[in-house]
Amino acid sequence: MRCGLSLLPAVLGLSLTMAAAQTGHTFPTPPEPMDPQSRKTEQPQTGTRRIDAVRVQNEADDLARLAQTIPNDVASVRKGMLPKDVIEKLKQIEKLSKRLRTELNP
Repeated sequence: MRCGLSLLPAVLGLSLTMAAAQTGHTFPTPPEPMDPQSRKTEQPQTGTRRIDAVRVQNEADDLARLAQTIPNDVASVRKGMLPKDVIEKLKQIEKLSKRLRTELNP
């Protein structure tokens, strides 16, 4: 009986060690370095997109023209009148902005 009690701590320690080894501890990945020169540079894209400069300029002009009308519409809202087309203008501004952003983003 005495022999069995002396083996108990050894068996318990061995089983705990094996259980810890099976959990497979993984460590988190380190953050990007703060030094800009040590960062990895992005690979240049092989397929470059061609920007239609005339269309982009026209859309930018439309966007600017629409955006200039919004302050007057907001002033009307402050006076208690909601212009019927102000919501459509804002939606159009969003669409034009998104298209320009997509076209100009490399």
